[in-house]
Amino acid sequence: MSTITAQFLDREIFRIVSEVAAERGVRAFVIGGFVRDCFLGRPRADIDIVVEGSGIDFAKAVGEKTKQHVSYFKNFGTAMLHFRGDEVEFVGARKESYRRESRKPIVENGTLEDDQQRRDFTINAMAFSLQAEDFGALVDPFGGIRDLNDGIIRTPLDPDTTYSDDPLRMLRAVRFATRLSTPEHPFTIVPESMASMRRMADRLRILSCERIAEELNKMLAADDPAMAFRLMDEAGLLAHVLPELLALKGVETVDGRGHKDNFAHSLAVLTNVAEKSEKLYLRWAALLHDIGKPASKRYDPAVGWTFHGHEVVGARMVPKIFDRLRLPLDEMKYVQKLVRLHLRPIALVDDEVTDSAVRRLLFDAGDDIDDLMILCNADITSKNEAKVARIRANFELVARKLVEVEAKDAIRNFKNPIDGEYVMRVYGIPPCREIGLLKEMVKEAILDGVIGNNFEEADAFMRQHASGLGLHEV
Repeated sequence: MSTITAQFLDREIFRIVSEVAAERGVRAFVIGGFVRDCFLGRPRADIDIVVEGSGIDFAKAVGEKTKQHVSYFKNFGTAMLHFRGDEVEFVGARKESYRRESRKPIVENGTLEDDQQRRDFTINAMAFSLQAEDFGALVDPFGGIRDLNDGIIRTPLDPDTTYSDDPLRMLRAVRFATRLSTPEHPFTIVPESMASMRRMADRLRILSCERIAEELNKMLAADDPAMAFRLMDEAGLLAHVLPELLALKGVETVDGRGHKDNFAHSLAVLTNVAEKSEKLYLRWAALLHDIGKPASKRYDPAVGWTFHGHEVVGARMVPKIFDRLRLPLDEMKYVQKLVRLHLRPIALVDDEVTDSAVRRLLFDAGDDIDDLMILCNADITSKNEAKVARIRANFELVARKLVEVEAKDAIRNFKNPIDGEYVMRVYGIPPCREIGLLKEMVKEAILDGVIGNNFEEADAFMRQHASGLGLHEV
């Protein structure tokens, strides 16, 4: 990897920043993720500029020269503008110190060297000079280019200091190792850093739930999200982030009979889902689909280990997790639904695939049926190849049946052909319990295939059964 990097700085914004720096007699540098990703061959449109001086004043000068609006964030001492597709953020070089009870730093003006020392990892502390005399020179006091080449996540300073000052950096270490890794160029966290995380794990308690959730979402968006949860487990972080997932670990044996490690299984399912879909909350559903197993685990001498009802228990746990992490309510309902229903397609595989059972699955899953099928297919992780082949063949039968029944009966997002107002008009009654009972009878008749999903057959069925509820036409 070259250390003179002018070829990465051919965008006009860098020339403009260099000119402004010369005019104002200050030094300016590109720093952080843009520099790192240049070497990784991952072009990005967000650029961080650090200035030895006021970042806000410098941004104002760049805004005047580019005729672009500048947004100022005085509480953070930063400013940002957009220029030809790039989002450019400016900050003054600074040094930081921390109080133990907070991750909010005490900030002082500093030099580039001070600013690089406060960075989280060596690979994020590299900078490109924008001075005319050495334009494009790499400033790399901590060997970030070497660590990037070797696939290493390492802190510039002692890791105990780095992680104690800002515990979020522990989660960021996991996230960077996960998101930067490729099969050809894997990344690892250095052993001394992993040991420090185990010592500092309880410092995560000072983080806001929102920041933790933000990091988890970024981990789950990686190509191999399961790697992040293995790393958090190894580093002792998982107990402070998702203890429900940690409870899945381990294999209990009675009378020589053990169950599978449900933690490893959940990560395998997450990997399978990630190969099929980039949907963030489908990946959340994969991660959490078995969290009800520890509470529902039982040993039956006749059949071995059972987890009856774990999908119901797990669905009840999802809202508590989402509330704790301040994750969106609408997405919580989606994940809860998938966790609750994740056994249903597999149950159809084991039983006869009837139209009635398929209608009920379509009714309960609605528009999320396709995502549910991805999750359930990913849940087939047996090491018995013959068993997997048999289940997958039957699973394809279920998938075809879903398409056939949906085309014929239009059950997805089912809407009852009979509504309450119609019942009240026909029988001359006010709102009452019988209306709900009659509508439920019509719905069940449609799902059971007794009548078609259309108004004519539903109306005839209603009129046929209304008298049994004491209703008579007016």
